[in-house]
Amino acid sequence: MTSFRFACLLGALALLSPMAVGQAAQKANRPPNVVLIVSDDQGYADLSCIGDNGVRTPNLDQLAADGTRLTSFYVSWPACTPSRGSIMTGRYPQRNGTYDMIRNEAPDYDYLYTPEEYAVSAERILGTDVREIFLSDVLKKSGYVCGVFGKWDGGQLKRYLPLQRGFDQYYGFANTGVDYFTHERYGVPSMFRNNEPTVEDQGTYLTDLFEREAIRFIDENHDRPFFLYLPFNAPHSASNLDRSIRGMAQAPQEYLDHYPSGDGKQEKRRQHYLAAVERMDVAIGAVLRQLEHHQIADDTLIIFFSDNGGGGGSDNSPLRGGKAKMFEGGNRVPCIVRWPGKVPAGQVSDQFLTSLEVFPTVVAAAGATLPAGVIYDGFDMLPTLGGRNSPREAMFWKRRGDVAARVGDWKWVDSAAGQGLFNLADDIGEKHDLSEERPEMLAQLKQRFAQWTAEMEAAEPRGPFRDF
Repeated sequence: MTSFRFACLLGALALLSPMAVGQAAQKANRPPNVVLIVSDDQGYADLSCIGDNGVRTPNLDQLAADGTRLTSFYVSWPACTPSRGSIMTGRYPQRNGTYDMIRNEAPDYDYLYTPEEYAVSAERILGTDVREIFLSDVLKKSGYVCGVFGKWDGGQLKRYLPLQRGFDQYYGFANTGVDYFTHERYGVPSMFRNNEPTVEDQGTYLTDLFEREAIRFIDENHDRPFFLYLPFNAPHSASNLDRSIRGMAQAPQEYLDHYPSGDGKQEKRRQHYLAAVERMDVAIGAVLRQLEHHQIADDTLIIFFSDNGGGGGSDNSPLRGGKAKMFEGGNRVPCIVRWPGKVPAGQVSDQFLTSLEVFPTVVAAAGATLPAGVIYDGFDMLPTLGGRNSPREAMFWKRRGDVAARVGDWKWVDSAAGQGLFNLADDIGEKHDLSEERPEMLAQLKQRFAQWTAEMEAAEPRGPFRDF
């Protein structure tokens, strides 16, 4: 009897082996999942793997240990909306048309819009030009299921919402910031489920909700290629008319209790900021564990970075400045890339790279093709992560009257917050202005910036701000 059972077992294994081989082959030929995680206003030094400044990010630390941490990674604009627009389009803000914030400023002066006024206000009716091709458009055409859960910041009208930009699922808010618990922006309910406004989870902390939706999305789609875009609003300050809340991030009390509150406003800002970062890190950990649970972690490309430099309560050291500034603290951000077997583990790279590289990198990883006839301002950075030198040698920024350029190791800034020429190779903090010592280098960077400006002005015009 024992021999008979053994023979039956061998026969069963023989029958199953072709199926197992087929499944293995199918998995080998399947393109990678992509998880793109973007934090909001996170400081350059606010990862605990960098140093001991009080922040707790064990899950991001583990992501860095399993992948490569980038120390010279830049975004295309020093604040939310244009930066996020570049991520989705792979193009400079001045090329894709979203080169300023889509927001109302009257509430900054304690003005509360009526529903009728808000309905026709700038942040309600403006959005990234519908002619722009989003990363999700390309991936969806390549067979990916695409979901975004978090801060959209690309326009609130239906034509600008994610389901019209290649995504299959969306849950989040579409403006620049809200109250973490009421989900209101200056008193206006702001959440969407796909194309419809919703108040279904009002009162629940936003990071909890984005974690819940990301986990559900992975559970539903783990057996096919997916693109999960997880743009947190943490640790951005709350948008609330209550001045005791405005200007600070928000977090559940259990996380606030992890940090000393202090008596001063800056101490309280730091407490709320750190608590929001920690809760975000917990959510990221849950996503990582869910990938492991479905045994797809090794088949998933993960990219994490902040949308711009740190805001109130953050630590941008050793960089100068922060959010909305043209110095390094406004545009150089923490970044981690993990893809087991494709991106080296436990590495730190100081190669010059930017968020403009994300679009071409993901498209290349997915085995897709960049749309014809579209000018992209980045490149596939996977070879650079593999050890080659970065082909990027310049980056340019413009925010209204503030401008900056990096060419090689040289950085030029001309802004209301300060001016100067700096050699980043030995002055990452931009402390020593070399304008008088190196006038020829200053002239060279200004010339390069003028050439870039001319290229942007000659580009096919895009809205919402450009006059054409």
